[in-house]
Amino acid sequence: MIAIVSIIGVLVVIYLLFTNYYPSFGGDVSKEQQKTYQLSSNYKDGKFRNSNDVPKEMSLSETLSLVYTFFTTKVPNGRPIKDIIPQHLNKVNVSNYKGDTRLIWFGHSSFLLQINGKNILIDPMFGKVPAPHPLLGSSRFNKEFPIEIDQLPVIDAVIYSHDHYDHLDYESVLKIKDKTKHFYTPLGVGVHLSAWNIPKEKITEMDWWQETTLDNIRLICTPAQHFSGRKMNNGQSTLWSSWVITTTTDNIFFSGDSGYASHFKEIGDTYGPFDLALMECGQYNEKWSDIHMMPEETSMAGVDIKAKNVMPIHWAGFKLALHEWTDPIVRVKAKAKELNLNIISPEIGQEIIVKDTVNNYTDWWKNYE
Repeated sequence: MIAIVSIIGVLVVIYLLFTNYYPSFGGDVSKEQQKTYQLSSNYKDGKFRNSNDVPKEMSLSETLSLVYTFFTTKVPNGRPIKDIIPQHLNKVNVSNYKGDTRLIWFGHSSFLLQINGKNILIDPMFGKVPAPHPLLGSSRFNKEFPIEIDQLPVIDAVIYSHDHYDHLDYESVLKIKDKTKHFYTPLGVGVHLSAWNIPKEKITEMDWWQETTLDNIRLICTPAQHFSGRKMNNGQSTLWSSWVITTTTDNIFFSGDSGYASHFKEIGDTYGPFDLALMECGQYNEKWSDIHMMPEETSMAGVDIKAKNVMPIHWAGFKLALHEWTDPIVRVKAKAKELNLNIISPEIGQEIIVKDTVNNYTDWWKNYE
């Protein structure tokens, strides 16, 4: 008995040392910050909340069972049979681009948005694994990127949807922080950026339905149904969100991570219709569908949001669930056809012109099955 207690004690000490001194975990919200968050209708009893009473709190045994299942279940076609090779971009083309609003997908939920002469990164996750340490996660599907990260031009803005490792990555922040003018996050997420030596004057935190401008571009922080946290003791201490990015000519929606709920229709009624909606579609399971949509729900949300075109995201990057890696795109396209919703499915690195009406996207993933 003494030996077991001793082992548990050692493990607790190791965990505390790891989480408090390893930089990838980021920062912790202070008591002063918590007081300011009390002004938010989404904040209660020291935590941010969804509009609906989700996610369900799991017991320790349920959590351990889920972790065991995830790491011991072999999923056929869980990963591509080879590394995904992206379309590559010329550094000069990216730096000097002055054309119509376009996006470049880096896989998963990461994008470079070039709009009105500005360069905006959305959830830039360029790391090898979606975890605080390389030994704690599975590697990404594409080792190469459309453009080397150090060749990216000056970044006018970085937008984050929440603080999970597959969206907010320490190593990625280090690579882009010196060339980035400003960071926009939901409430609380800036604490991690501050811990990584981003000056506070370069960070803007926003609550749901708040908006700001980047010259003539409106950035609106909108709701999502998800959760947050980078270690066991700081869950829901920071907010999660979707985003609306709009100009006089282009209207774009980025869903972040979210379960299917009424906020999509509310956003669509308020800010739609959208030329393009980047909608989460991947890493789902019936056990956690309240915080990650099923593919059929992604199509339904696309209708709710009043999107002219929907691009499924949050897939083709990492294995974070127990479905086949191509299951998201196959199922979302099938449901979209039923709903008469237009789905676009570009390759990683392929130019996406927001108002392009020509859909010349192939079923590229079949080359990796």
